[in-house]
Amino acid sequence: MLKNWINVFTYHIKNNKLFTVLNVLGLSIGIAGLIFAILYWNEEYSYDKWNPEKDKTYIVLNDIGNGSVWATNSPVTAPSLKSSTSYLENYCYFRTYYTKEIIAYNGKQELVDKIFSAQSSFFSFFPFEFIRGNRKTAIHDRNSIVLSEETAARLFKDEDPMGKQIKYADRFFVVRGVYRLSGKSAVMPAVITTIVEDDLKKDREDWGFSYGLLLKLKKQSDTTAVVKKLDEIFIEQNYKKQAQDEGLSLDAFIKMYGDPVKAQLLPLNGSRLYEGNYPFPEGTGNLQFLRILMGLSILILLLSIVNYINLATANAVKRAKEVGVRKIVGAAKFQIIAQFVFETILITLFSLLLALVIVELSLPFYNSFLNKNLVLIGTQFYLQLILIFFFVVFVSGVLPAVYISNFEVLKVLKGNFSRSKNGVWLRNGMLILQFSIAAFFIIGSFIVYKQVSYMTEKDLGFKGAQVMDISFKPKKGKEQFERYKTIRQELLKIKGIEAVSTGSFSIGSGSNSWSGMHYKANKEVITQQMGIDFGLLDILGIKIIKGRNLSDKLASDSISNVLLNETAAKTLQEKDPLNKEITWKDQKFKVIGIVKDFNYFGLEHKIAPMIFFHINAYNSSQEEIKTISVKIAPQEMSKTIAALDKFWRTKVDTEYPFEYNFVDTNFARTYKKYENQSNLFSLLNGIVILIAIFGLFALASYSMERRLREIAIRKTLGAETNLLLKELSKQYIVFCLIGFLIGIIPAYLLLRKWLEDFAYRIDIPLLPFVTAFVFLMFLTLVIVLAKAYQVTKIDVLKYLKYE
Repeated sequence: MLKNWINVFTYHIKNNKLFTVLNVLGLSIGIAGLIFAILYWNEEYSYDKWNPEKDKTYIVLNDIGNGSVWATNSPVTAPSLKSSTSYLENYCYFRTYYTKEIIAYNGKQELVDKIFSAQSSFFSFFPFEFIRGNRKTAIHDRNSIVLSEETAARLFKDEDPMGKQIKYADRFFVVRGVYRLSGKSAVMPAVITTIVEDDLKKDREDWGFSYGLLLKLKKQSDTTAVVKKLDEIFIEQNYKKQAQDEGLSLDAFIKMYGDPVKAQLLPLNGSRLYEGNYPFPEGTGNLQFLRILMGLSILILLLSIVNYINLATANAVKRAKEVGVRKIVGAAKFQIIAQFVFETILITLFSLLLALVIVELSLPFYNSFLNKNLVLIGTQFYLQLILIFFFVVFVSGVLPAVYISNFEVLKVLKGNFSRSKNGVWLRNGMLILQFSIAAFFIIGSFIVYKQVSYMTEKDLGFKGAQVMDISFKPKKGKEQFERYKTIRQELLKIKGIEAVSTGSFSIGSGSNSWSGMHYKANKEVITQQMGIDFGLLDILGIKIIKGRNLSDKLASDSISNVLLNETAAKTLQEKDPLNKEITWKDQKFKVIGIVKDFNYFGLEHKIAPMIFFHINAYNSSQEEIKTISVKIAPQEMSKTIAALDKFWRTKVDTEYPFEYNFVDTNFARTYKKYENQSNLFSLLNGIVILIAIFGLFALASYSMERRLREIAIRKTLGAETNLLLKELSKQYIVFCLIGFLIGIIPAYLLLRKWLEDFAYRIDIPLLPFVTAFVFLMFLTLVIVLAKAYQVTKIDVLKYLKYE
């Protein structure tokens, strides 16, 4: 029996090559899309799954009010919690960023870009596998350093690194261990030190929020009690003390400065897809993009299956007599269903194998698109692959098989292949579904493209096309601001450099610091600190709309005068904020100018209140200088950059490479993920349209082949070709219209929801809806009329000779 099924299957493949190709290609595209999405999904959900401590480990976040949650903490918090409760097993402070530095050994230098600093308890939270040394004692003092397996190989080759002395950040460290990353993790450093302990010791009584903090609880059920205790510590040791210093009651202090910070605990397990500020330098995954990708991939697979069913039922007409004869000779209904399901299994198996080939060949482009390093390893998702296989077989195979097995023998052998009205409505409903999905994708890709275009073209409030931010590494024992001033004088001598300045921030980098600003009896406003040198705003093209800029001609401008942006100025609730006195950093400052609002983080974020001050006005800002901003002339930019490179390598820093970013390019990275979403929609839109064409062609073929005798009779009675074309195509125009009307509802609702993530967004225009309708109608008419015209050219005698 099996051999007979295979022979029949082979025979029909040879006689229906086009339908077979469309079936396999349609399903393989749908399955490949879902495999891509699953690879990405598995990658994101694999973070920290290897970690045996994940269920007891929590990240401490702080809600400072107005919807703002910080991922940093005060050095006071954890020691106070440890000493006052029994809930805590351990804690670990860490720096929330990687550093990129030269590490030297025995005259050899390597630039390492994932250097991490945490307390010595770090490996009790992330128990990486140690291939040399002991994780419990590896970083027990300030002079210890541990290396990843890859970093150790780069520095030491085949030499044993244990006990060797290496130089990093102008200090010498002893290698105490070599570890291997056990899997994807919230932090995946190349080097780990405990340098952060020095800063923690210096800031041990400081309530500034500067460090990431991990807690390991003895019991998961203690989270509520721990959060309550953290809130108590903040009030008792911070707010009450400040209130006493100012001679206020706690209630009066809260009324003046706002509600106290509220702690939150974020479980490490699953934190990779947390949507919000996150302390670990690996960052979070894009949950919205992941959901969109998975949802659209499932939708395309569904479309592929619908397309397969339409093709299968369209081809069923040609096999109806075969089914009738088999029933006459005694074949049971179950046997017929089993045969057609068997054929579907073979088609699905071919499609699955082709899908895997498509994925393997396309994976480099996919990785480049997502900035990932995904690998196609079957053992990692074989269960999901099996589920996809059986789902496709069940939906694609059983429905057409039941449909075909229900043909009535006598009618079939007489040449009447008509089925029930329910079967007709099912096929027509599937075609309408295809039109709906196609309309959704066309509208979605258009609106996403328009939003991304709006982001790229919007006036951001600054001009960074000719402004370079050059990485400026600090030097031990040398004052950073004084170094900058010397370098600035030399840079201005290079031909093509128009201006040089610096600041404690870099637009588009995401680096930021915040503090409270207070005016009269108004509540405290959390304000972004923007330390600048004279001329930086001019270099960036940021405008002063009221008052004046900071000037080097007035000593007070580098001591007690500040600028506010428009958003910060509005919080003063003054008609004219100029010359008003504010309190910031426990000092009095006078507002001398209002800066026009500009986007710093990206268009999905509202512009925050900002305070601009000269770097000398607040000494710690000088330590935050990480870049020097250089404006270069548009003429001969390559020569200017080459001269800059040479100067930097010979006069400024001989150890580190010359690294820079243009400000506009740096900011463009803030909406790179949305460009990816736009490109994804466009790619999937093309796939959906291709599959929709398959389905439309299949159903048009099926419908018109059923009506061949009717067409022959009409032609015999003198019907013109134009009239026949109109009669054959009108139902598809109706289906297209119904599908479009259904598709625009989810398209509008879901895209409106997507646009809500942007503080600055477009209004949904009418054009994409009109475009989608016109395109779908054009596509329908081209395919249906082409098929209809072919059908009208039939041989009349062939279909009427038995009448």
